[in-house]
Amino acid sequence: MRKTDKSRRAAAILERLKARYPVPETMLTHENPWELMIATVLAAQCTDARVNTVTPELFRRWPGPAEMMEATQEEIESIIRPTGFYHNKAKNILGAARRVTEVFGGEVPRTLAELVTIPGVARKTANVVLWGAFGINEGLAVDTHVKRLSFRLGLTKNTDPVKIEQDLMKIFPREEWGDVNHRLVWFGRDVCDARKPDCGQCELAELCPRCGVKA
Repeated sequence: MRKTDKSRRAAAILERLKARYPVPETMLTHENPWELMIATVLAAQCTDARVNTVTPELFRRWPGPAEMMEATQEEIESIIRPTGFYHNKAKNILGAARRVTEVFGGEVPRTLAELVTIPGVARKTANVVLWGAFGINEGLAVDTHVKRLSFRLGLTKNTDPVKIEQDLMKIFPREEWGDVNHRLVWFGRDVCDARKPDCGQCELAELCPRCGVKA
């Protein structure tokens, strides 16, 4: 498919997603950039709903990075255990608290290059934080939902998240990147399930080649 054709289909897909989700936003509960960053780290291989059950207590005990770096790994693990992979996540949270406090003066940085130097923060998380906390579209976050839907919709043939991101950035307007992520995530949860996509009730059906979907 030529780029122009793919761009036109992407525009039609976005129009329908906007109609379904006029005001998209992250489902992760947060009050500031630091909380969004940590919640996003915790959301790796875990549902947002479960993350939202542990972050209130986590941020009550240690409200910011300066307080968090004084915690022990075991203390953090005891709270975030339900999110899974809690050993590594706790280690990254402590590392993030130290770096944000000691290198960035206690403030979450506003560039992708700086964010990805923080333990636990890869490109996807950095893009989520930049858009969700600062309204900056420096990239397009590719999580499991975005990866699955962009392939099924024929918007990419790639499987590597960085290459998928590059493909999507070419066909969606920059000012839409952050909300494209949220809308695809929501649609993936509500309609285009990984195992049983509800193609019969999908408003994108006529635009979708159903790549990889079994008949």
